[in-house]
Amino acid sequence: MPLVRIDHSDARSNPREIADAVHRAIVETYGIPERDRFQVLSARPAGMIIAQDAGLGFDRQDPVIIQIFTQRGRDVAQKQALYAAIAAALEPVGVAGADVFIGYVENGPEDWSFGFGAAQYVTGELGVPRTD
Repeated sequence: MPLVRIDHSDARSNPREIADAVHRAIVETYGIPERDRFQVLSARPAGMIIAQDAGLGFDRQDPVIIQIFTQRGRDVAQKQALYAAIAAALEPVGVAGADVFIGYVENGPEDWSFGFGAAQYVTGELGVPRTD
């Protein structure tokens, strides 16, 4: 059950295609249900996203910043597979690999409320998703 924030410049004309590609990569890599989709898309004016290369020696042209908030429990190999799947899924919709920046944040079942002020994983209204 990831919550995904996607920030992109307002020069990009296909934010829904970008969001669909990211979701498809998560579904295919992690095996989550198709309707387990929570995304926030934000277009920013040109120049309002600053994402340099951290010293890796490449230039970004039009960065897409992806923040993934999800339950802890996946190993390094699963996360690396997800990063690769997202980059591969974004290429056909016009996002170059150099422009993909992903931040991944893990938390636990007690950190989610799907509505009504309840922590549904804690109350048992929802089963805690498996991460294996």
